[in-house]
Amino acid sequence: MFSWLANAWRVPELRHRVLFTALVLALYRLGSWIPAPGVDSSQIQGYFNNNGGGTILGLLSVFSGGALARFSIFALGIMPYVTASIILQLLTVVIPKLEELQKEGEAGQAKINQYTRYLTVALAAAQSTGYAYLFQRQGILTHNTGRLVLIIITLTAGTTLLMWMGELITKRGVGNGISLLIFASILSTAPAGVTAWYNGGPMEKLFFPLIAIGIIVAVVFIQEGQRRIPIQYAKRMVGRRMTSGGATYMPLRVNMAGVIPIIFAAAVMAFPPTIGQYFPATQGFVNKHFQTSSLTYLALEATLIIVFTYFYTAVQFNPVDQADNLRKYGGYVPGIRPGPPTAQYFDRVLTRLTLPGSIYLATVAVLPSIFIRYGGFSQANSRALGGTSVLIVVGVALDTMRQMESQMMMRSYEGFLK
Repeated sequence: MFSWLANAWRVPELRHRVLFTALVLALYRLGSWIPAPGVDSSQIQGYFNNNGGGTILGLLSVFSGGALARFSIFALGIMPYVTASIILQLLTVVIPKLEELQKEGEAGQAKINQYTRYLTVALAAAQSTGYAYLFQRQGILTHNTGRLVLIIITLTAGTTLLMWMGELITKRGVGNGISLLIFASILSTAPAGVTAWYNGGPMEKLFFPLIAIGIIVAVVFIQEGQRRIPIQYAKRMVGRRMTSGGATYMPLRVNMAGVIPIIFAAAVMAFPPTIGQYFPATQGFVNKHFQTSSLTYLALEATLIIVFTYFYTAVQFNPVDQADNLRKYGGYVPGIRPGPPTAQYFDRVLTRLTLPGSIYLATVAVLPSIFIRYGGFSQANSRALGGTSVLIVVGVALDTMRQMESQMMMRSYEGFLK
């Protein structure tokens, strides 16, 4: 392990990328402790300790690294951007113009990203208004209209800054910037979960490490599982040269969507509580059915995870395009005719792979929360070390290590993912 760390540090570009990523994440964590203007962080923290710990607000606070519980400038976290990405991807399927932009390649994707940024700002403004209205009704924030407007502008600007920081990590750092910001947020709440576990009862001390280790093993086992489809390339003339055919394989992962469906499901489940903040009469219903440990919430979350796994897998892997690319380069699957039959074969295999992958994601995200609820574990454990949190942390860590692995293999260094 130490040898590959030394090899990674010797590569100047990789070293600069890792340091840049660490610097951006450190700035993010620093901003999470800077309170918004005119906010008493102790009163907000007291409200979360008494009322918001077991609700969706507690989970959103975990995704923001505790910034929401302090109502800092990064209180909204990166979730408005995730929600905007979901909406744009769904609209791409139903709006022909957006679908055409997606097919235009890099230029079209840049235009879609621009629309996503605009929508992120609008959602952040709406969400910050909802939080300001909620805390004002609780008597925590001042009734001064000018100060409330300043708080809303600050929180919206904070989310916009986080969106830019995430894109910088993706471009100049290591890994997916948005996922790494959520990764850092969840890890920052882990010490509170460990402390709660240490101060818990004998059953909690005994069974909770077993749950966490079981989740990690299950995540690694499924994330690294793949179906290898054999591909044969025929000999063909390129100019005056005859290229030699060969045999290779196309790896289809059991869970091609990674942890994105978990993040998407959490973002969608945050919609009803956010809207409910504008309608005080609905607070009783929202608090009852949208607690992170309620059976209604867990059932809806599991359903959304399965749906988003299929959706995101379809976005990532297009069987028709893959079959066309194989045919262009003289490749084929043994026993399958090139063209539409190959596309149908890919679609059939991918559907069968995605089913266990989606069920696995939903099970790992939901079952530990049920066990924690009926096992009498503390809310700190449920939020910081529950199934959703561990699943995201392990999944993002694996994806980031996979990118570092590819960077090292490009420079003829031995990788560390065996």
